[in-house]
Amino acid sequence: MSGILSDIYEERFLECSYGFRPGRSAHDAVKVIDQTLMTRKVNYVLEADIKGFFDNVNHDWLMKFLEHDIADKNFLRYIKRFLIAGVMEGTERKESELGTPQGGLISPVLANVYLHYALDLWVEKVLKAKLKGEVHYVRYADDFILMFQFENEAKTVMQLLKDRLKKFGLELAEDKTRILPFGRFKGTKEDFDFLGFTFFNTHTLSGKYRVGVRTSKKKLKTKRVAVKEWLRSRLTKPISDTMKIVRVSLLGHYNYYGVSGNFKMIQKFWKYVKYASYKMLNRRDQKGKIRYEAFLRIWNYYIEKPRLTKDIWTFEPKPI
Repeated sequence: MSGILSDIYEERFLECSYGFRPGRSAHDAVKVIDQTLMTRKVNYVLEADIKGFFDNVNHDWLMKFLEHDIADKNFLRYIKRFLIAGVMEGTERKESELGTPQGGLISPVLANVYLHYALDLWVEKVLKAKLKGEVHYVRYADDFILMFQFENEAKTVMQLLKDRLKKFGLELAEDKTRILPFGRFKGTKEDFDFLGFTFFNTHTLSGKYRVGVRTSKKKLKTKRVAVKEWLRSRLTKPISDTMKIVRVSLLGHYNYYGVSGNFKMIQKFWKYVKYASYKMLNRRDQKGKIRYEAFLRIWNYYIEKPRLTKDIWTFEPKPI
């Protein structure tokens, strides 16, 4: 069913949408944001967060959106049954009138359909036509940002955005939504997070303006805690098995966070995992501390050094 929905909507979805779409990734969204901030007239960023989006998708609105594009009544009934199937809380089944079931294969596509009509088309076709300055919009699933040339238009859109989302049963998380000055003409120390990365103003060694992208401190802290707790659970497990898992986890970290300019942050996480692994091996050795030279032989055998894996700085002009 998810494949059918993707086939139907992939040609309808707009360029501004990146989440859960074939051939598109979080890195594509990060790259577009980075290049937009670097090359366009952006002075203000509206960092927005939809409060509990997946729990508040209105079924009636979603079915109206689907009916607009799908004529097959039987297929629509299957989707409706999926939506009202409910969720299990313990041993009890709870009917769901809002939201999409977590873990459902078609939930991401349905979320894109909902925000395509509730947000994407409104921003790209209606809102931009009303504004005098530049405005750029990027969405990944329910996370999105808007980039503006003028502050007054950013403030106006923030209010319009609240009203627009309210119409479809959604609301902004007030504590996670803000407008901040950002860009080459602002030179502020402000930064913002998106998809686990922090965007910040900086300069190259030659003094040229540069938008920096690094691992979010919040995400890094969360990952450190997870590593520490996991290693504690490995005290009695075979060292080879543990190091193989550490290797795979670090490669996954490099593949996601190894974007242009972020080497220091992925190296920092690599060093933390190395230190935490050494401590874990010392705790499991009842005969005394393992010599650091012996640990290094184990570490270097299994673990690859940190490296960058994604180029987000090379500008790729769109085909005409």
